[in-house]
Amino acid sequence: MSNEVIELRGLRLTAVVGVLPSERERAQPIEIDLDVVADLDAAADSDDLDDTIDYGAICDLVEAVVVADQPLLLERLAGRIAESVLAADERIAAVELTVRKLRPPVPQDLATSGVRVRRSR
Repeated sequence: MSNEVIELRGLRLTAVVGVLPSERERAQPIEIDLDVVADLDAAADSDDLDDTIDYGAICDLVEAVVVADQPLLLERLAGRIAESVLAADERIAAVELTVRKLRPPVPQDLATSGVRVRRSR
């Protein structure tokens, strides 16, 4: 089995995530990058969506997790997303993802803060 990667970059959503009271009161922008590892040989041969991982469905799933879960930590959100993506399709061997806050609540000029996690079967 070969392990190719479906890359999803820059999925922007809003999430209630964080420890500070201001982060609990309103959603903030986050950005998610995903690498979905799967065998893509069948899709390469058939040119059929049924033979691959539907990245539109993965984006919908990620959005549903972000909306439903309102954790304190990015670590928790990243873990929940990774576990959900891995469980979504038995053909997914692994998922690696990064979740970034686009407006981190620090006084310094910090472009983003984030967490990267990897889960595999």
